[in-house]
This record gives sequence, structure tokens and C-alpha cells, in this order.
Amino acid sequence: MSALDPSAPAVEVRGLVREFKGGIRAVDELDLEVAAGEIYGFLGPNGAGKTTCVRILTTLLRPTSGSALVAGRDVVGEADAVRRSIGVALQEAAIDPLMTGRELLRMQGALHGLRTGAARERATELLRRVGLTEAADRRVGGYSGGMRRRLDLALALVHRPQVLFLDEPTTGLDPTSRAALWREVRSLNEEGTTVFLTTQYLEEAEQLADRVGIIASGRLVAEGTPGVLKSRVGKPTLHVELADEESAGRACAALAGLGEVEPPPPGATRRVLLRTVAGKAAIPPVIRALDEYGVEVESVVVEEPTLDDVFLAVTGSHLEGAETEPEPEAVDAA
Repeated sequence: MSALDPSAPAVEVRGLVREFKGGIRAVDELDLEVAAGEIYGFLGPNGAGKTTCVRILTTLLRPTSGSALVAGRDVVGEADAVRRSIGVALQEAAIDPLMTGRELLRMQGALHGLRTGAARERATELLRRVGLTEAADRRVGGYSGGMRRRLDLALALVHRPQVLFLDEPTTGLDPTSRAALWREVRSLNEEGTTVFLTTQYLEEAEQLADRVGIIASGRLVAEGTPGVLKSRVGKPTLHVELADEESAGRACAALAGLGEVEPPPPGATRRVLLRTVAGKAAIPPVIRALDEYGVEVESVVVEEPTLDDVFLAVTGSHLEGAETEPEPEAVDAA
């Protein structure tokens, strides 16, 4: 299979529409572009249209109108070529529970045209890669959730796809299994595989995605790197906890030149807030400025905008998994 031209988009969607009975538009004039070699995180609330979009991109559903190219091929007119270029691990994938992992991988290889010996070697290679060598000859019906998701990934990789579609690959996994799958996704991407990732976990998108797209009501409502998206909804906030209430006025004066200062809020009379794009980098200047004004500080807590803040701003709701965002980082000023 010829390699994907690195100068051409791996996924290119223009004016994509998918309507269902009753005039319901699950995808509404969607424009989307994913660069070759990128990990693209695709987020959206339930019913936003992301699953419909993925099914179109993987040739499982025809669009009503518009166009979609994957690996440079049209998903309607060149569906067979698209399928040869992509790997797909969908949540609803049907796997025979009576077959072993090795048998399934060999069968997948045969379906992709590999000769018997090549299919056997590829199965062994992939079982080793996803950490299933010891379970290779056990029936899949006895696999744990984490093992099943790793097998799904291996099955999607049999034919060395140029573009890999992962539909919520770590849903229901324990933290250890999730971290292992993240490592494998990063490794695949470093080898040149483009990854289109749908997820309900904001931490997953932040950890893995080069760029994130948020879909709502069938339209792309926000797109960019996690850092850029978060900067659009607000600046990092430093929560400066003072040693006494009397020094709040001097603290505000000391910090005036470092960002947007808020005096102590009701009920927290020893706390001054400073909003600044510098984030953590502002901590040393803050400590120095307060020291020059003779203000004693107990602690500084940095609160960064989160992807959940972005999601809430553009969709009006929180995304499942928002609770997995890291807590604000506290810095002892003593």
C-alpha cells in the first residue's frame, strides 16, 4: 500500500450532511480536516453527530450530501480503497467469543489478502505488540474488558493502515489498562499512523490529541490545540493565600503590574486572585513582588482553564469524563 502523501490531509470533509427520517440532520454542513501524521481528538455530547460522522468516514454510512476524503480517497466513490487504507476499532464491533485471539487475527489477515504464513506471522507480531501473547490461545469470551480493547486495536492494525479510527477506545477500562493503550496509540502515531480518536474523556484528549475538534448539533463549533482552545475561554488564575487579612490591600498593589487582580472575595478575606497568561511562570515574580511589599504568603494555587471549560462554553453542557481533569497545582510559598 502506498504511503499517505504527508502534504495532503489524511481526512478532508467538506459540507458533509447526513439526514435521517423526519428531516433530522445528524451531521449538518460539517467541514473538517485532519493532517497526515496527526492525532485528532473528536469530542461531542451524546447526539451531537460524532458517531454518525465516524461511520461515514469509515464507509459504514453514506452521506446525504457533501464530500469526505480519507487517505485521499472518496468514501462513496472509492469505498473499497478507503477500507484498505484505514483501521477501525468501533465499540460495537462484533467478535466471535468462541474464537481465540490468535484465530481472529489470522482470519483478519486472510480477509485482507495475506497468505497463510504472513497472516500467522502478523498475528504473532500484533499479539506481542498489544501484550496478549500469553492469552493468544484463549477464547475471547474469557477476555477482560482491557484485553478485549487491546485485541480490537490489534485487529484494526493487521493490514498496517494509514489512518486509524478509534471510537472511545478506553471506555470502561481501569487506569492501568487505559495508560497502556495510550502508550500504544502514541507509539503507532510516532511510526506515522494518523489517528482519529473519539472520546468521552477530556484527559484522554488532552494527553493524546495534537488538535481537538468539538461537534455540537452536527456542526464543528470549536477546533484547535488543547492549549489554544483553553486560552480562548480564560487565563490561568493564581490563588494567592495571604498570611493575614490586613495585608490584602498591599498584596493587590504589589500584583497590579503582573495581571488582572481581584481583591479577596467574601468569606475568603486572605485570598487574592491574579489572572495572567503566564500561568505557572508567574509564580516567581508574584512571590518577589509580594516580598518587596512585605506581604507574607502561605501558598499559591494555579488554576488552569480546562477542556471542560471549553466544552461548556461552546456546547452549554459538561462532557462525561470531565472529572478526570487534574486538580489545580498548589505551590508552597514558604
